[in-house]
Amino acid sequence: MPRGSRLTLGVLLTLPVALLAQGADPNNAVAGGGSLPAGWRAHTDKNAPLANVKFVAMGSGYHTTLGPAVILWRAADTASGSYDIVATFTQTKAPRHPEGYGLLFGGRDLAGVEQRYTYFLVRSDGTFLVKRRSGDSTSFVTPDWTPSPAVVKADSATGAATNELGVAVKGDSVRFLVNGKDVFVSKAANVDAAGLVGYRVNHNLDVHVTALEVHRF
Repeated sequence: MPRGSRLTLGVLLTLPVALLAQGADPNNAVAGGGSLPAGWRAHTDKNAPLANVKFVAMGSGYHTTLGPAVILWRAADTASGSYDIVATFTQTKAPRHPEGYGLLFGGRDLAGVEQRYTYFLVRSDGTFLVKRRSGDSTSFVTPDWTPSPAVVKADSATGAATNELGVAVKGDSVRFLVNGKDVFVSKAANVDAAGLVGYRVNHNLDVHVTALEVHRF
């Protein structure tokens, strides 16, 4: 094959990945979205319309079907001092590429432009992530997405995976747990430790979540 043809083929093969990395993966349209269970609030990334966010009570928990990435919380769900939070997440379908879902904590002004919170996510390739958000900016607490054997990977046939996530705050230590196993420990000063708690689910995911448990000590 001529050298020029090989270069062209290489560009074409890498183009889909490059486009996804540049955010060219569009948000899904979601039928039946736009409303929330009583007491719940939501804030989408980039203030995308809530019309493509479906969040409904289902069984003893809730089911999210997305469009845009979203955070979900209730005003009564706050934690400070020593506490732990835990919820179980089941990804029910395979997304176009791995996307994260999990917990948020230390939330302030979540509905506003100055929103602040820390979030702890896992995704279907067996990795986890801890980041902080301040307004439209985010910063890593973990180095990046980090592999861990504690994270259940998605089933190759169905795309399904179930993971229990927990955050435990005590003194100056914050532990991050997946399925009961520590995967990361941070100083409290490096995260947002006090404030609202809730869920974060990234775009185009279909995820069932259990009711969030908050234990204050």
